[in-house]
Amino acid sequence: MKQQKIIVGMSGGVDSSVTAWVLKQQGHEVHGIFMQNWEDDNDDEYCSIKEDSRDAIAVADVVGIDIDLVNFAKEYKDRVFAYFLKEYEAGRTPNPDVLCNAEIKFKAFLDHAIEQGADYIATGHYAQIVHEADVSRLLKGVDPSKDQSYFLYRLQQHQLRRALMPLGGMHKTEVRKIAAEIGLPNATKKDSTGICFIGERPFRDFLNRYLPKTPGPMKTPEGRKVGEHMGLMYYTLGQRKGLGIGGDKTGDGTPWFVAAKDLEENTLIVVQGHDHPLLLSHELTAGDLSWTVAPPAVGEPLTAKTRYRQQDAACKIVSMENGTMKVKFEQAQWAVTPGQSIVMYRGDECIGGGIIL
Repeated sequence: MKQQKIIVGMSGGVDSSVTAWVLKQQGHEVHGIFMQNWEDDNDDEYCSIKEDSRDAIAVADVVGIDIDLVNFAKEYKDRVFAYFLKEYEAGRTPNPDVLCNAEIKFKAFLDHAIEQGADYIATGHYAQIVHEADVSRLLKGVDPSKDQSYFLYRLQQHQLRRALMPLGGMHKTEVRKIAAEIGLPNATKKDSTGICFIGERPFRDFLNRYLPKTPGPMKTPEGRKVGEHMGLMYYTLGQRKGLGIGGDKTGDGTPWFVAAKDLEENTLIVVQGHDHPLLLSHELTAGDLSWTVAPPAVGEPLTAKTRYRQQDAACKIVSMENGTMKVKFEQAQWAVTPGQSIVMYRGDECIGGGIIL
């Protein structure tokens, strides 16, 4: 690739830092940008924005590039956080990181970078973008333990065409080694976990700030009451911990799991046993579909994940109409959760997916 003007999204973490260094070593004109996407509680003990921005600035100094701080908090609140709250209120379990990539990192940031005259934006994601003459393809990262293609499935061709992900062909151990060798100040900084605007804070405490608590009964599918829930929004399908039903066990030692939510009755349905039939699904329906390339054909053999870090599962789309698709799996999938994403693959290529209904 000839020299290009590339703006790198720098979070203060080691991945985006090494991304900037790699592109600079390749001879490109590299600039950094630190995105502030949240400002409701910057002084909170759980908020790391100040520390992260300091790290990003220190890294830019070592790499030898300029860096700007840009505030996308309004766009984030309007496009990501409002959706997050709406989904929880409706009893679903959304994945805000998926929306953040599509709406902020590869929309608001991309638009800003193009205004600044950038040819490409770059991020520290562990995924690969292969630019062909007439199409750009999104592939899994080569490090299976770090692959992030699941969170990127909503990217469109116009976004993929202007994006680079240099770490997609590397393993995390290699990235850490480079960071140490070139003396990056954040070489040993731990990876961030959890949802970006929640950070390490207790999830229930955070949700309680924005949505009213509505406790109600926990019942078995047969209608026997076995406990009280604190509010349906605090639970997700397949959840085992934190149910508070006799230490999550009965006398026979079989653990309880969340199997369903009855919104009309404000009731949490719980079952005993990891492989209870209510926790297993051979098919699902998804809406709000999004494809990185042309949509696949009905009946084409594919694989899919219904949650991050899950093994790819063999499946086929059995119907696609009115903006929804029905997907059938060869083997039953565990705790398929409304609001989460089903992400489809053709081999190592991420071709898109949708929101589980």
